[in-house]
Amino acid sequence: MPDTAHDTDDTPGDQDMAVAVEKPQVLCLGGSNDQVVAIQERFGDQVTVVRVGSPVRAMAELARGEYIGVYADAEHFSAAFDAGRIMQNQHILQSMPDGVVLLNGDNTIVWSNGRLGEWVGVQDTVGQNIYQVLGDPEVLGSDFCPFGRAFSTNRPSVSTLRAGETRCFRIHAAPVFDGPDAQRHLIVTLRDVTDEYHEQQKLANIHQAGVELADLTTDDVADMDFQGRIELLKDNILHCTEDVLHYDVVEIRMLDQATGELKPLLAVGMKPEAEERVLWAQTEGNGVTGWVAATGKSYLCEDTSKDSLYLEGSQDAKSSMTVPLMLHDEVIGTFNVESPEVNAFSKGDLQFVEIFCRDLAVALNTLDLLAAEQATTAAASVEAIHSAVARPVDDILNDAVNVMERYIGHEPEVVQRLQHILMNARDIKQVIQKVGQAMAPVEARPASSRVDQRPGLVGKRVLVVDEDESVRSAAHALLDRYSCVVETAHDGNEAVLMVRNLGQGHHYDAIISDIRLPDMSGHQLMLRLRELSERVPLILMTGFGYDPGHSIVKARQAGLKHVLYKPFRLDQLLEAVEQTVAPVA
Repeated sequence: MPDTAHDTDDTPGDQDMAVAVEKPQVLCLGGSNDQVVAIQERFGDQVTVVRVGSPVRAMAELARGEYIGVYADAEHFSAAFDAGRIMQNQHILQSMPDGVVLLNGDNTIVWSNGRLGEWVGVQDTVGQNIYQVLGDPEVLGSDFCPFGRAFSTNRPSVSTLRAGETRCFRIHAAPVFDGPDAQRHLIVTLRDVTDEYHEQQKLANIHQAGVELADLTTDDVADMDFQGRIELLKDNILHCTEDVLHYDVVEIRMLDQATGELKPLLAVGMKPEAEERVLWAQTEGNGVTGWVAATGKSYLCEDTSKDSLYLEGSQDAKSSMTVPLMLHDEVIGTFNVESPEVNAFSKGDLQFVEIFCRDLAVALNTLDLLAAEQATTAAASVEAIHSAVARPVDDILNDAVNVMERYIGHEPEVVQRLQHILMNARDIKQVIQKVGQAMAPVEARPASSRVDQRPGLVGKRVLVVDEDESVRSAAHALLDRYSCVVETAHDGNEAVLMVRNLGQGHHYDAIISDIRLPDMSGHQLMLRLRELSERVPLILMTGFGYDPGHSIVKARQAGLKHVLYKPFRLDQLLEAVEQTVAPVA
């Protein structure tokens, strides 16, 4: 074979392939050595013939040099046609946005469209190991050997490679068979998915931050008061917004469902006057925050100087982004961030914040529920203690007044000591109520768990007279929660003694009695009490159609104002007591 004929079936990159490229070249695909010699003789010394043994090698050579033509014997005519077509469309492959490379079994790049080299800053990647070109990338996912898997299974493999700290590529490797010797190669496409990967990572970080934000257990808040829980949540929120979302100016307001006021919960970087500004969930006159709370829609303010809805929040803010805090399709607050740059936030940023705010709303609800749980537990404990103590204390009071009646006028010292016992017994109940208020302050309870406020009942002293123990117990259970001071008596005579020995300067604001007591009727009790005081705040209880001796009628004629018909509802009881304890006009 003349010196001008060359065989390139060695590994790409060998020095043998460095032909004299100053002469025109013809690519010879297939054929015997004699045929190549004959072709070279036909062209003479003016042309260099380069022989390859397979279409894959032809592709590699077409990518490496300039050829004036391709020759193929009949056996390789189809492959030669394909190689010629590849040569004619080389500019299409070079302009593809994705990288395309051909790998051999050693992961060596046989051919490349050049895109990968541009990405990693390597001028010529042909002949190099693809892992080395990518700087020993990290394989993300469970398939740690994507090229080897494609070779071993003869099926395409898809994976993601992270090159360095900043760049990620999604690769698709498909096996191909090359020539009669069945040498295998991989056609690998690489797509730069750096932005997509970073967005996914940011989404994952935001979601994880949201999960951690809402991960407040009872143990975390057991020893904290309500303000301590709020501070814990604020710290978590600030950590997420600064470290994950990278926002320095943040304002969170909570919506008062009863009044519509947006009350500040957290503000960082806001001007004091903006933080203290009173805002309402209304579309007009309350800035972007009020509009978002009223509509339940997010709002992107790209330029504060051109947005009439914007109210100044942080110093020199040029753009803002406000998102509603939604829980079960209900607005419970707003989340607002601001920036000193115009158009600082994109729609993508808005989507990230909306995802974060879903978890934030859950965290706020979790905090609310934990506060309610602790308050309810404390209240339940107080009520349990009170119910266990209330009736024994009542028994002490009943016994004491009965003993006092026997010693009045005979043993002043005994009477004095009994009066001291009465006073201490009554103080026990008040101490329990004060402890209960300290253990479960109203501020720590969500609105849904609070008892309706009845300020007219607070501190009012109520005497309940009934033979039935369940009625006396129910009186404590129903009225104690409204901060009434409840005492009970078993019969009419005991009730009279309780009233007479209540102590100087004290009186019952309401007396609730059954119309049929063991020793007298409700009307008779009313007459006995009239002997002790001109005003008798009596409420009689009776069943429908049951009024022996017309006690109700007689009592009404004597000035009775209120009658409760059993079974009565709690609101009826409360209204009757409220009307009875109200000051006389």
